[in-house]
Amino acid sequence: MFDGVAPRYDLLNHLLSLNMDRRWRRVAVRELDGAAGPVLDLCGGTGDVSVELARADRNRQVVCGDFSLPMLERAAGKFRRLGIDDRCFPVMADAMRLPFVDGTFGGVTVAFGVRNLPDLAVGLREILRVLAPGGRLVILEFSQPTAPVLSGLYRFYLRRILPRIGDRVSGRCGPYGYLARTISAFPDAPTLADRIRSCGFSRCDWTSLTGGIVAVHTAVKG
Repeated sequence: MFDGVAPRYDLLNHLLSLNMDRRWRRVAVRELDGAAGPVLDLCGGTGDVSVELARADRNRQVVCGDFSLPMLERAAGKFRRLGIDDRCFPVMADAMRLPFVDGTFGGVTVAFGVRNLPDLAVGLREILRVLAPGGRLVILEFSQPTAPVLSGLYRFYLRRILPRIGDRVSGRCGPYGYLARTISAFPDAPTLADRIRSCGFSRCDWTSLTGGIVAVHTAVKG
């Protein structure tokens, strides 16, 4: 599914979010300011978060990890065009079994990826394993708006509008209906924070953005 939508993935991210996804990524990346060591951009897709990470710190080494080769091929091309391919490295990686030794990274980012993990707890414990002590995890993910009017409009958008636009522009039938369903079923920000802490992180805080449509969670390995 992800292989099939790779050619139009960036376009649809910007279109379906009304271009707000750019700001959301920048906010998430700022949570890693001052983090020591290389950073893993897990579920990194076409590399947009990796690019932001490299721009935010010109000495930073970034591994863009994803299980979709077509996504990573687009990320690699993006890194070359921007002249950051000496610091950003695409790597095939399964979040359920990361191909890195313990304590490799000073930070890990996951943007719009954790809700796709087949077992969230397994994925979070793998992230904890590859983080160095004191390392930070930053998760940017869709959440649940709390204002009644916004919540109702958002549900209508997810059910009626997003799947139609996404499938038409991508040329694929089904992927963006799947996207809408995973967003609707995913836990709200406080529940996700509890699940992150239950997997061994010493603390987890979050910030809601755009009326609660998305949230940025920041967790620390003790």
